[in-house]
Amino acid sequence: MTIAEILEKMICYSNGNIHDIDHLVRVWTFAKTIGELEHIDAETQYILEVAAITHDIACHLCRKKYGSADGKHQELEGGPLVREFLHDTGLTPAQVDRVVYLVSHHHTLTDIDGIDYQILIEADYIVNAAESEYSKENIKGFINKVMHTNSGSMLARQIFCV
Repeated sequence: MTIAEILEKMICYSNGNIHDIDHLVRVWTFAKTIGELEHIDAETQYILEVAAITHDIACHLCRKKYGSADGKHQELEGGPLVREFLHDTGLTPAQVDRVVYLVSHHHTLTDIDGIDYQILIEADYIVNAAESEYSKENIKGFINKVMHTNSGSMLARQIFCV
């Protein structure tokens, strides 16, 4: 499937939850932009974009099951959901495994093992920081300690004027 088709499928999966749809589109947009600015290869870019589109697939289930969409619960519940979601998309088993890994770790800031993982963390943080109005100190700390792409760091500094 194309990225547009996966995005359409995820929007339908989100069942009219405007906040979740807006969030995933924003994270995907930043992930796509950072990946392209960092000149990552096409295969990694595709996996990154699929992961960005599906990264919060477990939010609805977590709200229902746990009363919140806490990041650790999302990581726990997201893998099986995204594996099922991607079963008919034409992704290879290796691609699905990587997307499942990324979705299952997108709130884990340690042992980041690839540029796709790094960019997903950065894109999700930018959107979360804007949505939750993180403090300038929090944003500066994240940029300095966690962001490692030049493009993600530059975008975050420009967006948040830090």
